[in-house]
This record gives sequence, structure tokens and C-alpha cells, in this order.
Amino acid sequence: MKISVVIPVYNEEDNIAPLVDQVYEVLNPSEYDFETILINDGSKDRTVEEINKQKGKNVVLIDLRKNYGQCPALKAGIDYATGDIIATLDGDLQNDPKDLIRMMQVMKETGCDVVTGIRAQRKDGMLLRKIPSKIANSLVRKVSGTPIIDNGCAIKVFKAEIAKEVPLYGEMHRFIAILAIMEGAKVEQINVNHRARVSGESKYGLSRTFKVISDLILMRFFNKHSQKPMHLLGPLGAGSFVIGTLLMVYLLVLKIMGDDIWGRPLIFAALIFLLGGFQIIMTGIVLDLLMRTNHESQQKKIYKVRDSKDI
Repeated sequence: MKISVVIPVYNEEDNIAPLVDQVYEVLNPSEYDFETILINDGSKDRTVEEINKQKGKNVVLIDLRKNYGQCPALKAGIDYATGDIIATLDGDLQNDPKDLIRMMQVMKETGCDVVTGIRAQRKDGMLLRKIPSKIANSLVRKVSGTPIIDNGCAIKVFKAEIAKEVPLYGEMHRFIAILAIMEGAKVEQINVNHRARVSGESKYGLSRTFKVISDLILMRFFNKHSQKPMHLLGPLGAGSFVIGTLLMVYLLVLKIMGDDIWGRPLIFAALIFLLGGFQIIMTGIVLDLLMRTNHESQQKKIYKVRDSKDI
């Protein structure tokens, strides 16, 4: 089996050499057929130059045209991966490549499709990293209904067909294990080593927690209604239409009984409910048609590559 280790990097010039060396040492070419795919996500330092120095270490460089963000960079690496197994790591050396061996062993023993890590002893700040992470992970578990303990842990191992099927866009890389479960994958979780950052600056902050919440809302919709938006909008539209109809019937009864109903606010409310319900239902129909067109056509990639080459 061939293993593809996918690592998005952005301004990590000091971490490239030790990162490549550690992966090369763990996945010794005499024992494993592997490639290390480094995706340069528009770095402004010497990251590309450092990657180009890693000749003879099974490195593949994917140089994106600009800084697209971690999710498109990760998707690019997965798309270009040629391995039967696809592993993901962060480029900051906080993940330990040695854990990949244990994770692949768990995959072999359990027959699962994905193995994801749990940072049991995080080497991060308590106030800005650990506490927000615990709150966000708890919220994600409740909303998604999945048991993933640490969605922010970047070290994961996938069967290639699963990784390539997961729909990644926006900032949904945080939920990649959950998205895999939604695709029908069996996921196992194990504790992994987590190391303190030595070089470079963290790309994450407290603002990421708020992004997680907004992405969580999107994922909830994607999980429940992406295939059939009408299942969400249909009941809303029908409910609005029924309320409008009942109000109109009530006003009609009053009119028959001799009351003057013209100019009453209730008439305008009834019209709003009727027209609003009709518009919501029509919107649901249009979204259903768009979803069908989207699934039946070739999707456009969310990134553009400047260059791709073996090193």
C-alpha cells in the first residue's frame, strides 16, 4: 500500500526541514511506499525554497497561486494524492508523525475507514486555546450527533476513497471526520502526542471559535437538508400558507356576518403569510433543482495550482 502524507503549510520555513525529516524517518522507504505532499498556501517567506531543498525524500510540492486558506490547501493535497492511504498533518510540528504508524495499525485491526487523533495532553495555552476548543467540541458533538472528541486535531488517517469523497469547502476541514461519517465511513479515535510549537507563529486565535460556530450551522444544514432543501423549506412554506389561509377564512366568515373587514391589519397579515408561504415553497423547489444540477454536473475545484512536481 502507498501512503500519501498531506501537509498544508503557510509561512513555515523553519519547520519544513525537520518536518520532512521526521516523516521520512518514520515512513522509512525500505518499509513503506510513501509520498509527502506539501501544499504551499501562498507563503510569503522562504517556505517554497525550503521545500525545494528536500530532494530525494519522496516530497511532492503543490504550490498554490495565492493564500486560499487551510481547507482548499488540504483539498488540493488530497486531490493530488496517489496513495491508498491518505494521512493529514499540520505543518507546525505539533503533530508527531510517529503516531501515523499506530493509527494505520488501528485501521488495519479494526477495518475502519478513518482514524482521527485526540490531543489528550495539549501543549497550548489554556485560556485562548484549550477552553474554547473544549466548548466548541462539546457543541459540535451535540449539534452533529457524532462522537468525535477532538475535531481540531489535524493528524488523521483515511482510506483514500473516503478522503477523496469528503466534500471540503469554506472552512469545513475542521469537521472532516464528521463529514466522513456523513458519507458512511467508520471512524476510530485514539490518543496522540501533541507538542509545543517551536518555530513560526500560530495561525489560530480566539476568532476561530466564532468561525466554528458559523460553520457548525452550515454543517447542520448540510447534514440534514443538503440533499433535499425542500424538506426544510417545504414545511415552513406550507405552514405559512396554511396560517394565511386560515386567516382569510376567518375574515371571510366575519364578512359574511356583516362586519367591515376592509383596512384591518389582519388582512395584510394574511396576505403576507400566503405570499410568503408561496415564495418559500417556490424557493425550495428551485434549490432542489439546483442541487440536482450540482450533483449531476462536474464540480469546479475550489483552488488553482501554480505548479506541481516531484522533488
